[in-house]
Amino acid sequence: MCRKKRLIAVIDDDEPFRAALVELLGSTAFDALGFASAEEFISSKHADAYDCIVTDIHLPGMSGIDLLRSLRSNQWSVPVILITAYMTPWLEANLKSIDPICLLMKPFSPDALTACIEKAFKGCKS
Repeated sequence: MCRKKRLIAVIDDDEPFRAALVELLGSTAFDALGFASAEEFISSKHADAYDCIVTDIHLPGMSGIDLLRSLRSNQWSVPVILITAYMTPWLEANLKSIDPICLLMKPFSPDALTACIEKAFKGCKS
């Protein structure tokens, strides 16, 4: 879906980091809301209204990878950007099968996040 003001979900259990991402995205052409867990996001009233999801991989409970798999199995085609502080062999092996828009390694620059979001919305005009 292409809208003028796009809505992005930010899922990260690190509250200061999550708040910083929401603020950064809100200062640009996006609306963003933060969630502390994948379960909190899924149980939100309008989880299907988001145009993009930025999620940490390593979360308590459902991981970002499990969230992405769940979304795809329920036919949600929303673009997902995965973020992580560290790469593991398990993660590397699973990335091929889940096909995120981007994988960002913490710490990443605002420009790197913007590039991933632009990739997610390729073909949409502001």
